Amino acid sequence: MKSGFVGIIGRPNVGKSTLLNSILGEKIAITSDKAQTTRNAIRGIYSHMEDDQCLCQLVFIDTPGIHKPKNALGSYMTDTALNTFKEVDTIIFMVDSPLEDRNSGDRYILNALEKVDTPKILVINKIDKIEPDTFSSMYKEYEEMGLFEEIIGTNALEGKNVDVLLKKLEERAEEGPMYFPPDMVTDHPERFLVSEIIREKLLHYLNEEVPHGVAVEIESFDESGKVTKINAAIYCEKQSHKGIIIGKKGHTLKGIGMAAREEIEALLGCKVYLELFVKVKERWRESTLAISNFGYN
Repeated sequence: MKSGFVGIIGRPNVGKSTLLNSILGEKIAITSDKAQTTRNAIRGIYSHMEDDQCLCQLVFIDTPGIHKPKNALGSYMTDTALNTFKEVDTIIFMVDSPLEDRNSGDRYILNALEKVDTPKILVINKIDKIEPDTFSSMYKEYEEMGLFEEIIGTNALEGKNVDVLLKKLEERAEEGPMYFPPDMVTDHPERFLVSEIIREKLLHYLNEEVPHGVAVEIESFDESGKVTKINAAIYCEKQSHKGIIIGKKGHTLKGIGMAAREEIEALLGCKVYLELFVKVKERWRESTLAISNFGYN
């Protein structure tokens, strides 16, 4: 059989997590329209099965968006993404607009890619929003760089051409072992996935700077009874942010909790009692200790 590791890199909000979820056919990485949604490297496991045999297993690593760090958390996220270059057999670099329309983020990534020998595939995402002439010029622009073995246009949200990308990756994979059981789609524990679901709902419910300054910590996870009981703490950086998260008469926090509980029940396949608390830890994104305590290490 074939196997290999594939890193997905790019600027914030180009659709890396959406692509991973589309490849796996289920959601393991949270998504939102806010930049820097992904903070950890999320590993997704794709196994191509035929007649109960695994023909190919690809382990995808969805990385945080590469950006200019403004704090210790941002530095951790960018370092996590860049370190992926050294750990994978193939790199997928995702873009969603012409190079001249963007800031220096993509140029920074391209400069870094030039320094590594790892094979690279360019994915031009959100092709439903790109005019044909624009796509053609983008394709030519990147092709002339001579960096990429393949250039593929996708609409990851709708799954368009994701099968084409998978076929190319499988063709490039080399003979290797099966790293994970074929029915496994991620190696992250349930506690991590639950905390990410809660954080995703915070991103959806909150605006402006508040969601970027929140972290979720699972304080207890009791599966001993018929109902799984989960207590989670939501940390924010300011007292005023705490009030926003809770909302008038607790309505915002209640909505976050209800939306998270429904998705957690679908994930765990059982009834869930979810209790959320909001706590203030000032400037935690500047503290390497706090970042480590919240699992960003």
